[in-house]
Amino acid sequence: MRLYRIALWTTVPIALPLLAAPAGVTAARAVRDTTPEGPLSVWRPEAAARPADAASPFPALGAASVALPRVAPRPAIVPRAQWRADETKRDTHAHYAGGVRAVFIHHTDTPNGYDCADVPRTLRNLYTGQTRDRSWGDLGYNFLVDKCGTIYEGRAGGADRPVVGSHTLGFNQGTTGIAAIGTFGPGTPVPAAMEHAIAALAAWKLGMGGVDPAGKVRLTSTNGKSRYAKGTSAEFDAVSGHRDGFATNCPGEALFARLPAIRTLAASLQGRLSPRTPSGTRLAVSPGSARRGGG
Repeated sequence: MRLYRIALWTTVPIALPLLAAPAGVTAARAVRDTTPEGPLSVWRPEAAARPADAASPFPALGAASVALPRVAPRPAIVPRAQWRADETKRDTHAHYAGGVRAVFIHHTDTPNGYDCADVPRTLRNLYTGQTRDRSWGDLGYNFLVDKCGTIYEGRAGGADRPVVGSHTLGFNQGTTGIAAIGTFGPGTPVPAAMEHAIAALAAWKLGMGGVDPAGKVRLTSTNGKSRYAKGTSAEFDAVSGHRDGFATNCPGEALFARLPAIRTLAASLQGRLSPRTPSGTRLAVSPGSARRGGG
């Protein structure tokens, strides 16, 4: 009688991750408060070596769904060096939040009759006023947009990073401030190129965190001088006006009235909506001239 040896193979189930969690922003050491907010974080080169979520790179099965980025193209942004920001005037540390959850729209309350080639000079003047006269440590706005649709980097720290600005008292952390260069009181036309650029910028910044520009977010006030007591949580449009968080007329009646159209366009740029827009909504087809005059 022949004996046959039978090999028994045991199948071991292997759990394969379906999706890697988005890389987090490393928590950094707290530093002295240099903006009208609560305690901030300052980015250190050594802190960026290991992501905060490295110990748990994959979401647990059955866990709450992770917000996925809705990628929108990064618009062209004129860097600080090109508009000749004097870097000796600002705080040498850039402060960061964990991500961008909302955008606040502002206007600079400066004259509208400017030539777009002269905008760098306007930025330098604003920069001097906000560092020297207001002691904000830098430009308060993260970005500025001119009437030709050109986007400028405002506050230092990296356009693609969640830099904490000084633009909306009580709600600077986890938000981005975009300032339209000009004054937009009642009846003032808002240039289509400016609207398109603001929408494109909002779509890109919010998209990195999976935030719908046409949706709602909850933010917590860090300063009792805002519209909400410190520690109070409130609901905001993901693209809000300065007046939504602080008692001010900013960004002006005319620009504030255009925010619904800007939200709609930003959402469509993320691929959330069809190109069709509500009746009466005026949207630009292109960001218009992108002149980068030296001022």
